[in-house]
Amino acid sequence: MSNNPIKALAGQTVIYGMGTIIPRLLNYLLVPLYTRVFVAGVYGQITDLYAWIALLLAMLTYGMETTFFRYTQKEDPDRVFNNIVSCIITTTSVFLLIYIIFYKNFAHLIQYEHNTQYVLFLGLIVALDALTAVPFAKLRKNNKAKLFTLIKIANVSLNIGLNLFFLIVIPDTALAISEKVFGPQAGLLVWVLVSNVLSSLLSLLLLLPQFKGFHFTLDKSLIRPMLAYSLPILLISLVGMVNEVADKILIKYLTPIPEPETLEVLEMTGEEYALQQLGIYGANFKLAVLMTIFIQMFRYASEPFFFGKAKDRNAPELYAKVMTYFVIFCLLIFLGVMLYMDLLKYFVGEKGSDYHEGLIIVPIVLIANMFYGIVFNLSIWFKLTDRTFSGTIISIIGASVTLLCLFILVPRIGYLGAAIAHLGCYTVMMLVSYIWGQKVFPVPYQVGRIMLYFIFAIALFMVSTMLSDYNLPVRLLFNTLLIFIYIVTVFFAERKNPLKI
Repeated sequence: MSNNPIKALAGQTVIYGMGTIIPRLLNYLLVPLYTRVFVAGVYGQITDLYAWIALLLAMLTYGMETTFFRYTQKEDPDRVFNNIVSCIITTTSVFLLIYIIFYKNFAHLIQYEHNTQYVLFLGLIVALDALTAVPFAKLRKNNKAKLFTLIKIANVSLNIGLNLFFLIVIPDTALAISEKVFGPQAGLLVWVLVSNVLSSLLSLLLLLPQFKGFHFTLDKSLIRPMLAYSLPILLISLVGMVNEVADKILIKYLTPIPEPETLEVLEMTGEEYALQQLGIYGANFKLAVLMTIFIQMFRYASEPFFFGKAKDRNAPELYAKVMTYFVIFCLLIFLGVMLYMDLLKYFVGEKGSDYHEGLIIVPIVLIANMFYGIVFNLSIWFKLTDRTFSGTIISIIGASVTLLCLFILVPRIGYLGAAIAHLGCYTVMMLVSYIWGQKVFPVPYQVGRIMLYFIFAIALFMVSTMLSDYNLPVRLLFNTLLIFIYIVTVFFAERKNPLKI
């Protein structure tokens, strides 16, 4: 283990990143597949369904991953694991029982009454993923990053392989089977969900060794304080999911619908148009995937790292270092995506595709996701001081901003308003968390330096937009030079930074 904690965190981030970035990048290859196989309206259904999966999964795990990390510091790790997994198994079983009875009612509620099988598979995916959450956390706690990575890659590899098989190798046969089993309304989309169910099941099977020695245990003396700790985190997660997925759920209800004459020309119903707009938004949202991947891999590595360093007297200075370099790297990702957009845009459709009209949201979403990462860094103040309810309040404020912006902006400017809502939410959460956190758990964040880097990166991006009339090779060459300028500038600036690594 490196004596330098920042280098140790960077190393763990890279290792966990292999388990996050490789699967996510592989999964990212499904985007060009889906945008070529499915029209925007069907991709809108995929976006909608997976938004519900994320929301329901947050409910079924109810903050127990973070609780697991916290309580293994205080109690016997095996005892904590047994109780938490027993809780998850109990609640997931109850969820499945109720869901299987009422899933058709839920399908009608979210406008899938003609494709209830989509909603049934949605519930199965949520249940399987809930059962794997804490075993994955156990791998992280025990620093078994390589095994964590292998299981994640196996999951995504099977998912991609099955998608390719059903959508590319045997699409006609797959369509015929789905229509025979589920009815004439069923399409190829059902195989996207079937593939996910099978890959989630594989993850659970591969994680079975983590259950070795497991005993179903519900010890009230331990469960009560753990629930008291986790329930505020559940509220944070739920409210956080509102921030993450409310746009993808509400766009189809809020987006402005053209006049009947226009819809007739487009050969669409109002519902089909709304789903098309959601599909365009969802596909372009994926172009911010590199930022999302980095933040996710950072989260996997940093959460146990932050808790592990909590008793270090230099912890605040350490957290400040982490924040500075986190933002530096996020800004590099922002520039990398935006300055090579001429190439990356073909991941969401071929030349002239309807999907490309949504590229306008990409810089907004990238910055919003970076602010989300900053919020996660800042959240350490209420996690280490056991003031998780404070985090709930911050998340509620963010969700309120999200919903307010969605209901005001989307009916007026469509999915662009959803992207702005995303940015507004995390901007407010970042500011509130910073101001509040500095009063409770002061950390000497280098705010001035971080703001200068942000302004510098945005300025470089604005300079790149001035070359839109030049041919592609010239634009790419110049944009590469701009990225080089950013890297060199940061390198020399950080050499003089007293908090240098």
